[in-house]
Amino acid sequence: MAEPWAIWGRAIHAPDAVDVLPRALITVDAAGTIISVEPYVLENDAKLRGFSDSGHLITLAADQVLLPGLVDLHVHAPQFPQLGTALDLPLEEWLQAHTFPLESRYEDVAFAESVYTRLVETLLAHGTTTALYFATIHLPATQRLAEICLARGQRGLVGRVGMDHPEQCPDYYRDASAESAIADTRALIDFIRTMPGNENGLVRPVITPRFVPACTDALLEGFGLLAHETGAHVQTHCSESDWEHEHVRARCGCTDAEALDRAGLLGRRSVLAHGNFIEPEDVARIRARGAAVAHCPLSNVYFAGAVFPLRAMLAEGLHIGLGTDIAGGASASLFEAARQAVASSRLLERGTDPTLPPERRGVPNSRIDFRTAFRLATAGGGEALDLPVGLFRPGYAFDTILLQSGLPDGNVAFGPDENGDTILQRIVMGAGRGDIARVWVAGRLVRSR
Repeated sequence: MAEPWAIWGRAIHAPDAVDVLPRALITVDAAGTIISVEPYVLENDAKLRGFSDSGHLITLAADQVLLPGLVDLHVHAPQFPQLGTALDLPLEEWLQAHTFPLESRYEDVAFAESVYTRLVETLLAHGTTTALYFATIHLPATQRLAEICLARGQRGLVGRVGMDHPEQCPDYYRDASAESAIADTRALIDFIRTMPGNENGLVRPVITPRFVPACTDALLEGFGLLAHETGAHVQTHCSESDWEHEHVRARCGCTDAEALDRAGLLGRRSVLAHGNFIEPEDVARIRARGAAVAHCPLSNVYFAGAVFPLRAMLAEGLHIGLGTDIAGGASASLFEAARQAVASSRLLERGTDPTLPPERRGVPNSRIDFRTAFRLATAGGGEALDLPVGLFRPGYAFDTILLQSGLPDGNVAFGPDENGDTILQRIVMGAGRGDIARVWVAGRLVRSR
């Protein structure tokens, strides 16, 4: 068995508040799990010399900083080819005109492999070490996405989409029945859990009803029973837009969150994308079940018609992380989502209608800062998924990104004497893939410049 190894240098994470570890010694075992974290270790420390003498030490330079890997809670993998396009329509029209025709192409596994390989590599380049994926209704293509995550070393949670409602799903792209959708989802769960090389659960299955409008009651209830039986994660959309929220109320006589709860789909490992229009009783229900919200500020600009009240929801005690919502969001960068989360919160607080006086224009005490955005992109995502990722803490996976100042194609430069808080602000508000020098997942170096 390989021996433990260590990395030494400046590290920043956010267990609660941002915590700067100025000379951290992080020790990692052969399985890629953090053994210990010592925040301040001097150059002459015996432990440091021991790792160095055995060749098991990585020493960071003064222009480098270690961050937890980013956790993207909402990615539509098949929509990657339309990234940055087709954002001119309301959600319900966008799905029919652009998205469903594209997703139907994934019956072709070769096409799926090409797209999914580029997507996983792109996200890793952007520092996304964990991604929660919607795939399509096609089982073979979804299995291939799981295999690509495993082969490339990304921590992936992969869901085969269930959508069988004839009134909302086109004839050419929907499940033949609730029974067939449940059977294929069960097959995916078994496939992922028994993939050779996945014994440590780097890739995990996700039960994925697209959203209530696309699913019959029989499918929602069947997925709820499957979630209870298997303990698999659950992901879906919830109250994303006025249309979705009101459609569910008209059909089910209740809100999205209540409809999902009735079907048994709200639990500690459930992630609800968007939640822009959740109501007070929804908040209490989501909190009571321990479910999480994937805040997708970029796509909310295009499809929500409202700003998610992030700070208020955090104060309510909800588990919340960030999602890019590829391709409803026009960027694959979770740093970009973090920046938009900050900007959207400021817009909510200050308001946007210049015809109103300042005191009536916004919602007071709504803003977040770069520190909160960073926490959401790392530890918040890990908590949402109920997985030990997003922090430098013993027992957590060493899912980590190394950022370097002044790289030729980078955006960020920081001085060796700048404090950690300033460096983090520069990173959150400016970093892109050009600033990321190395990426580790479960202790494995999966990308290096």
